[in-house]
Amino acid sequence: MILARVAVRSLRAIPKAQTFKLQNSNWSPTQAQWLQTVNKRLASSIIKDTMGGEGGAESAAKNLKNRVAGSGVKTLPQVDEPLETALSPSRTRALRKKRLAIDELSALGFLNTRGFTTADEYNLEELHAALKQQNLYETKRFFSTDNLGIEQNVLFVAAKYPTGEQPREIFFFREGSVVFWNCNDIETNNVLNFLRNFERESYVSALVHGESEMMPYTYIASTAVDVEGDLVADSNDLDVASRAFFQNGKFYVTPDSDNFLYKYTFSNAMAQSIKLGMWEATLDRYIDSMEYLTEDLKRGRRLRISRASMLRKTGELFALRHSINLSSDLLDAPDFYWDREELEGLYLQVCSYFSISRRTKVMNEKINHCVELAELVSHNLNDAHHIRLEWMIIILIMVEVGFEILHFVEGALHHGSDAIHSASPYPISENSA
Repeated sequence: MILARVAVRSLRAIPKAQTFKLQNSNWSPTQAQWLQTVNKRLASSIIKDTMGGEGGAESAAKNLKNRVAGSGVKTLPQVDEPLETALSPSRTRALRKKRLAIDELSALGFLNTRGFTTADEYNLEELHAALKQQNLYETKRFFSTDNLGIEQNVLFVAAKYPTGEQPREIFFFREGSVVFWNCNDIETNNVLNFLRNFERESYVSALVHGESEMMPYTYIASTAVDVEGDLVADSNDLDVASRAFFQNGKFYVTPDSDNFLYKYTFSNAMAQSIKLGMWEATLDRYIDSMEYLTEDLKRGRRLRISRASMLRKTGELFALRHSINLSSDLLDAPDFYWDREELEGLYLQVCSYFSISRRTKVMNEKINHCVELAELVSHNLNDAHHIRLEWMIIILIMVEVGFEILHFVEGALHHGSDAIHSASPYPISENSA
């Protein structure tokens, strides 16, 4: 009985995710007999291995796994999980839940669009030239979203070699974001590795994958009907129903050749949300780095930071505030949508789904509290520096007074000795002898 229990434990130790389930319902008698022989040999080898000592169960499981692999049972390929070790448990659970929902929608015919923010900025000119030389992607558009058209800040490419019915497309944004349309994980990782040569101030890989966004989309006809069979848009509104719209976290677009602007609008809103997520993570790290200063202030201890370090910390804070409020379009819709009302409505709808306005407001509130803390610490350090300078001046004055006292004493002694010599009535001379 003991040997049987050990054998059962060893069998349970085999990872179920690495082997296919054997289907023996339609096997011939010869194949069934062969399977029974293999099972008996495996069971007997397990019982022999369990007699070897304390590590018998582990060695039995290992040997059984090797024998199963060599007996014709196919193994599933190992799938690398995204880098979630650097994320919080709540964020990890959210990612897994979201991935499960995406998988369910994929079974219903939805495709995936996924966005990343990998750096502060891309060199799009060099990236454009490198993609042409690579000859894997065809440049569809390289354009500027600024009304002045001074700098081209969006690169839109499509794969030359199709792998399915739907096209694979990529949007590159100069501010360091990239959005993939209908690209699998292998292609996505290859492009992200290729992008490293054109990045400025790259982000940590774990943070890049942790703050990424994945959204489902599908192509629809002019009469848009969702997967439940309900009409999701008014068919009388041809501009919306026949082109593109966003509903319940899903993006619907027609497979027309001129749907580029709708995909760009959706990609732009997604890129804004991902960039904001990176800034949120940056602010969280900044808050963690300043936490010990609040503890020092609370306990009345000497602040463990120098004036130069505090100045750098303040500079980081104002640089982050500048990026959020001045260098981005988080507070208002970009000028690109000023004369494109339909695209502006779609952009604002997607931004509302990602809660960009609320998150931006929360970030500014956090930054205001951090600014107050930085100013308090700076004033405390400046006061301590001023007190130190005042004590140095006092010490220098005391040294100067000491030297003056010594000079006065020395002068008084010298004057007294001269007065004694001049007051003597019998001066001694050399010829008096």
